[in-house]
Amino acid sequence: MSRRPAQRRPAPRPAAASRGRGAPQRTGLIGAIGRIVALLVLVWIGGFLWFSLTLRDPAPLGTRTDAVVVLTGGAGRLSRGLAVIEAGSARRMLVSGVGRQTTRKQLAAAAGVDVDRLRHTDLGYEAVDTRSNAEETARWVQRNGYGSIRLVTSAGHMRRARLELARVLPAGVRVVPDSVPVEPQAPTIATEYTKYLVRRFALATGATS
Repeated sequence: MSRRPAQRRPAPRPAAASRGRGAPQRTGLIGAIGRIVALLVLVWIGGFLWFSLTLRDPAPLGTRTDAVVVLTGGAGRLSRGLAVIEAGSARRMLVSGVGRQTTRKQLAAAAGVDVDRLRHTDLGYEAVDTRSNAEETARWVQRNGYGSIRLVTSAGHMRRARLELARVLPAGVRVVPDSVPVEPQAPTIATEYTKYLVRRFALATGATS
């Protein structure tokens, strides 16, 4: 009587092999995230180059508007606004974003100008950022019935300032962008570009504040 050959039991799988089955999936997910991040960085760099190469130049001093609006926060802005007034290119000036405790005399001293040069100037104390600059400007423009303004700010800040103004200015008001003739710095431009992107995205998604 012949014996049946003994059947071999399958060897148990190593625990390490069973634990490693999810590794390719995790590696693939990490790789996909890395590619998305790399793409976003490339898009940011490309946009930054466009932003840097298309900064606005100062407007001709002789370009006439009803009024001039100076946004505080950078060197040369108040001096540029005064030059516009004294050239007869605008009738009145708003300086938006002045500190609440700052007097006309103190503002003139800080800018190194005689206080008499501010006799055609209104000081705006309500603004604390670019959004409230735009809102303060819109109220001033509407209150005085102006149909055109010259906007004075830095070259890097100009796009974001105009973006906010377009949201709140009365319809039909013409805006002449006038960047102060100051050499822009790359870190400052990068910061302004990022803020512009964030604000544009916020407005596109329905945010107003």
